[in-house]
Amino acid sequence: MTTGHLHLGVALDGAGRHPAAWRSPHARPAELFDPRYWVELARTAERGLLDFVRLDDSLGSPSTRIPGRLDAVSVAARLAPATGSIGLIPTATTTHTEPFHVSTSIATLDHVSRGRAGWWPQPSRTAAEARHFGRKPVASAGELSDEQAEFVDVVGRLWDSWEDDAIIRDVATSRFLDRKKLHYVDFEGTYFDVRGPSITPRPPQGRPVIAITVDGPDTLEIAARFADVLFVDASGPDEARRLRERAHAIAEGNGRDPGELRVLAEITVYLAATDSDARRERGLLDARSDVPVPNGLSFTGTPEALADRLAGWYVGGAVDGFTLIPGVLPYDLDRIVEDLVPILRERGLARAAYTADTLRGHLGLPLPANRYART
Repeated sequence: MTTGHLHLGVALDGAGRHPAAWRSPHARPAELFDPRYWVELARTAERGLLDFVRLDDSLGSPSTRIPGRLDAVSVAARLAPATGSIGLIPTATTTHTEPFHVSTSIATLDHVSRGRAGWWPQPSRTAAEARHFGRKPVASAGELSDEQAEFVDVVGRLWDSWEDDAIIRDVATSRFLDRKKLHYVDFEGTYFDVRGPSITPRPPQGRPVIAITVDGPDTLEIAARFADVLFVDASGPDEARRLRERAHAIAEGNGRDPGELRVLAEITVYLAATDSDARRERGLLDARSDVPVPNGLSFTGTPEALADRLAGWYVGGAVDGFTLIPGVLPYDLDRIVEDLVPILRERGLARAAYTADTLRGHLGLPLPANRYART
């Protein structure tokens, strides 16, 4: 049985997860490309004392019939000075990009947010995305997974390529850096050959939080080896518990402490004051949609009933927490913060205040040791 507060994050994407969300009277489609919209969403989530906001993104068009989106890493950089505590986890793809560029972008985000950055590495799976670049055809699922694993490995090495005290600023000797504390990563793999070191000092968190989606055996293996947070799409608590136990076993087999993994179930939520109101609003959305509603676990009902479900999964040891995906933004995010979180707090399952300054701190994760530093 798990005790203490559960970890809770929220995924932000356009007008919400539902393809017809932008047509809801609760949505604000005219503001989707306005930075003030994103700042307001992040500040709302921070008011709820959530661990993080996840900024969804891809190299393709969204599935919500909105023909465009903003770059997630750039949006996170805008949110960093507009927030003070909440973690920021943007998507950055591991296909058609280079580990060196992603490592410096996320490390920079960690610096400007003072230790609140994470990274959601996602492969680009479609031929349409490959045609944006024209350098290579779309790869097989196995190749994309192998490339993702190698990419994440290299990024972590680049973050470690500066030791924490590499910057010395010795004016008398004109030495800004102790070059003995900068390291070549000298990585040679199937997809990448990277010498390093990075051009960005080691991030405040040592390594920003890596969150990986588990959608099969390959990604479970990658996540258990390299990730701090695993996003799992489970149909019920028994499946989530099996994934969590398997992830812990893989981590331990690779020399990792399984207690340093956080397994979060993803659930799309459609909330209202009554069950009938929630079902009616969801039915109107479904009727307005001309594309399929994304698969995955979803909940339609009241915040109190959702609290019951989350508590059952968490207290039973199935997961460490949840990533809630609002069906309609900002409406369902408001219901999460104003209605759901207070219920969880009354039950001792949500924090009453931020007690840490970093995303790792929110998640109860230690500062990782630098693999290149001499002990």
